[in-house]
This record gives sequence, C-alpha cells and structure tokens, in this order.
Amino acid sequence: MKREFAPERLNVPGFAAAAATLEATDPVPDYERLAAELAVPAPDALVRWAAHGEERPGADGKATPWLHLEAEAVVPLVCQRCLSPVDSLLSVDRWFRFVADEATAEAQDEESEEDLLVVSRDFDLHALIEDELLMEIPVMPAHDVCPTPVQLSSSDEDFKAAEEAKPNPFAVLGALRSRKPEDGK
Repeated sequence: MKREFAPERLNVPGFAAAAATLEATDPVPDYERLAAELAVPAPDALVRWAAHGEERPGADGKATPWLHLEAEAVVPLVCQRCLSPVDSLLSVDRWFRFVADEATAEAQDEESEEDLLVVSRDFDLHALIEDELLMEIPVMPAHDVCPTPVQLSSSDEDFKAAEEAKPNPFAVLGALRSRKPEDGK
C-alpha cells in the first residue's frame, strides 16, 4: 500500500522515510502573498513545483529528514524603468534539512550551508513554496528593452517654475565673495 501525503499537512518524518515525491501545478492566485506582489492580476499564471523527501545520516548517526524543493512561476511584476508589467521567472531549487526544534535550528544555522527548518507532522508545504518564491522576486525587475520609451524628464509645469525660481547657488557664493568687507568685520 502506497502512503498518501498532503502538502497542506505534510508529515515530514514520514515523507522523508518513504522517500516520497509530491508535485503539482497550482494557479498563482492560490498563493495570496505572491499574488499581492504582481503588477496586474494573473489568473492564468501557474506555479509548478515538486518536493522530494529523503533521509540522510545526521551528525549523531541517526536518520535526518531532508526535503528537496523545486518550484517555478512566471509572474508579471512592475518594471522599475517604464513602470509597466514585465514577466519575470521565479525559480527555486533548494534543499532543506529538518531539525528537532527552533533552538537547534538557531544553533546550527551559522555553520550549515543548507537551510534549516523545524520538523513537523503537519508542515505546510504550500507556505514554504510561497515563501521561497517571494524571496526570488528580483529587487529591480526590468525589461531587457522596455516596450515604451522611458521618459527621463519632468513635464510638471509647477516643478519647472519652482526650479527656475531658485537662485543659482554658485551665483549666491560669487556675490558673497565679491562683497567688500565692511569696517574689518
């Protein structure tokens, strides 16, 4: 009998012991925090993911649960040059090692190369997928070549008038310099 695992309440130790695999394709709107980051709604955008569990011997010789997560989605973000939507690929390929508790994770975090998570019998895999995709959002999403020319000047008349009304700082300094000292002051 093959054991079934649910991504919403994943039994991590059982998943790793069974060397099980889960994979699916979900609509991006199912991931609310990710959908909130988009430039425009993307009802047809998809998150494709796969998770594989395995056990590896730990430092103490006991079996330690590991999870390999792969996920990707193409989502519309705001181009930081032209401010129009730009399709951006978010891709995750990461290993996670599970430890007994938060204190152990904190103690081992500095010297471990892999990401550490606390082992659970009702782990939310979808939340992990969403967290990892959110961390993959580029700081400055931009088109390679923007579809519309980028306007690099202001067209605000009030702004132009305010700039023209300001005295040139160098002219002010020049006027101070050319002033004759009065009575040795």
